[in-house]
Order: sequence, then structure tokens, then C-alpha cells
Amino acid sequence: MVRTLAVLFAAVLAVPAAARAQESKSADLAKQLAQLLDEKKLDAIASADAQTPGSFAAALYFPGTQLLVVSAKYSAPSLLTDKLTKKDYRDVYVDLSSASIAGSKVFVMDTFADGLVAKPKGDAPADSVERNAVMLSFDGEPKKAKMSDADYAKAFQEADAAYAQMLQVLITKLRSGT
Repeated sequence: MVRTLAVLFAAVLAVPAAARAQESKSADLAKQLAQLLDEKKLDAIASADAQTPGSFAAALYFPGTQLLVVSAKYSAPSLLTDKLTKKDYRDVYVDLSSASIAGSKVFVMDTFADGLVAKPKGDAPADSVERNAVMLSFDGEPKKAKMSDADYAKAFQEADAAYAQMLQVLITKLRSGT
């Protein structure tokens, strides 16, 4: 009886820890960014990343369906700074997506603009992240990607943290008055 209770207690404690490991840091931030873009009637935003000199973040927003966000270093930062001054946010997005410094780009496809989800419900499409020229789809099936459950969880946490940082840069820009 005591042993059964001990096992049950340990199982109850383990479940929240496993669930916490897959909680999304980006969920609230993605929703905030989408709300700000809706309020300002924008479908794109871009900003320099004050924490990482020479880096920029940009997003394209498709209301209710998708948020595409890219962050990277750019070889000619003054060109992007000029585009930011002119509020040519789409151009910044395109430049970062296509001509960023190799190895610096992080690209996120956030289905439903609700933050990264480690395991989508039902047949919902998966979010994906490209880092270091490697695309990872967060479909909840690590075996497809030839990953262990632990490696998948770690990759999700790292991607989610990077995405949360990107979103915060863009939210700060929108709150400062674009």
C-alpha cells in the first residue's frame, strides 16, 4: 500500500514536470504581436535587435492563419536601417529571408500565430523552425526527425526561446510607435 502510494505520488509529480518542459514561452508573445499588428492595421513589422548589434527581426502576418518571423545578421546593416526609417518592413523581411549572413538566420513558421506548439492537437498543421540551414517541424513526432524524445524537447525549448526573443524585439518596436 505504501509503495503504491509512493509510485502514484511520484507519477503525479512527474507529469507537471514533463508538461512544463513543453510549455511555450512564445505563446503569449505571439498573441500580443498579432493583436498589436491588428490594432495598427499592419501585415509586416521589422526592427533592429538592440541586444545583438547587426541583427534584425522581421515578421509577415496573415491574420488568423500564420506568422512568419525571421531574425538574422545582415552584411550591410545601414541598408536595413534606411528601410526601417522608411517603414519598408516587408523589404526588410525579404532581405533577411534571402540575403542574411550565413549561419545567423532563424526562420519561424508559426501556424495560427499562437506561438510554437510542441505537439499540435488533432490534425492541426505543425509549426516549424529553420536554424543553421536545418528545418525542424514540431509535429509531436520526434521519431520522424530521427530524434529522441529528449532531443526533441531540447530542440523545442531552444527554438521557442529564440522565437520568444524575436517576438519581444518586434513587440518593443510596435509599442514604441513603429
